Amino acid sequence: MARVFITGSSDGIGQAVAKLLAEQGHKVTLHARNADRALYAKKAVPGAEGVLIGDISTIAGAKDLAEQANKAGPWDSVVHNAGLGLSSGDHKTADGFAPTFAVNSLAPYILTCLMERPKRLLYVSSGLHSGGDDSLEDVTWTQRSWNSLQAYKDSKLQNVMLANAVAKRWTDVQSCSMCPGWVQTKLGGDGAPGTTAAPAKAIAGFATGEESLAGGDTGVYFSLEGPIPPHRGAVDAVKQDEYLKICEQLSGVKLQ
Repeated sequence: MARVFITGSSDGIGQAVAKLLAEQGHKVTLHARNADRALYAKKAVPGAEGVLIGDISTIAGAKDLAEQANKAGPWDSVVHNAGLGLSSGDHKTADGFAPTFAVNSLAPYILTCLMERPKRLLYVSSGLHSGGDDSLEDVTWTQRSWNSLQAYKDSKLQNVMLANAVAKRWTDVQSCSMCPGWVQTKLGGDGAPGTTAAPAKAIAGFATGEESLAGGDTGVYFSLEGPIPPHRGAVDAVKQDEYLKICEQLSGVKLQ
């Protein structure tokens, strides 16, 4: 049985994946940003091994969660699912960054750098990443006029960049990214055409290494139908290196 850690698993797709894995007999650990949501998550997935609490909107919070995860590990798979959607407002985190970038992009970078390497890493992206800006100018949204949709697109492109950069450097880890589709969650909204069932099955299959739509390959971006070509910036090694350097400078953490 696999040991899996899923960020952002107190609701939505993350919770659906955790429920499915627990039902299959795998050992899954949840993540919630505060104690109240942790209680809710544990009640929703009683078969989970536990819940790690960490507010990953800050650098300090992401580093603390990485430390907790290392103590609770080792992991066969880590699913970077936590994310903010289009409702994220025009305000700044304690570090002075747009929350969309802090949670969706910088947090998975910090966790990846500081957590012990699992066998498999999955970064939940979006089809909207295709509209992301690969110029990587002002990723923290401290200079640009705020645009919630563009901030989301940018963060999801950065997820694919990170997955591919990790795949290139860590050849002993299967590192992939995926588009779960537009589904009915707090982020996706009630009007979304899909449910969490299909993406949960796909993510669970990857996490256990049993039915991966990515096959046995690394550096793959896939949807519920299988591998698909990502934004050209996501496969540009120069852009990947530039993005890693930006994250290193902002966080003080280097991907080894």
